Amino acid sequence: MNGTVRLTQALDAELVSRLQSVSFPTIGHFLEEGFLDSGIRSMLRNVHLVGRAVTVRVASADAFATNRALALLEPGDVLVIETGHDTTHAPVGAVTACAAQCAGAAGIVVDGVVTDIVELRGAGLPVFARGTSVLTAKRKLDANSAVNVPVLCGGVMVNPGDVVMADDNGVLVLSPEEAAAIVDLALSTDRAEPDILRRLRSGEAIDTVLPGGME
Repeated sequence: MNGTVRLTQALDAELVSRLQSVSFPTIGHFLEEGFLDSGIRSMLRNVHLVGRAVTVRVASADAFATNRALALLEPGDVLVIETGHDTTHAPVGAVTACAAQCAGAAGIVVDGVVTDIVELRGAGLPVFARGTSVLTAKRKLDANSAVNVPVLCGGVMVNPGDVVMADDNGVLVLSPEEAAAIVDLALSTDRAEPDILRRLRSGEAIDTVLPGGME
């Protein structure tokens, strides 16, 4: 197996704190890239996470690849799994999620399916996937599997150490530099929203509240 190097660069704690205060859809007003396919959705409700990406490419339903990645997780990390478009075999279930949770992970993102959904919801660790399956990964090795390498997840190239932001609406992945460049603009927009809602609810004309570009 390739790429089993432990990450050494932690995310800036202040950046993480600011991102945790952002409504992630607000970022969608300003960016077009980094948003994972909408088919990857939260398996739990009321989740909101920011974390550092630890990546794994799972080839041929290789369960050992995910185990290698789990061993490298540190508190606050998000395990991001590329399955090679396999939406049949589930690389994540109750034991996998428990291991990630015990390592202090912030969540798991799978471009594929998961299993043990009742147990996953009971554990409370945020998990994002395309759905569920009763067919699981196998106890075998595949030389094409790799840990902490760039992976393709939901149509987005995710690099080890990227910032993963995810909630009930979906998943966004940016480099730390991209996240730092957008966070203040997003926070400013979020702070303005309550007043916009108040004005609309008070009966103020929509064309005076919302930008429309009409002449």
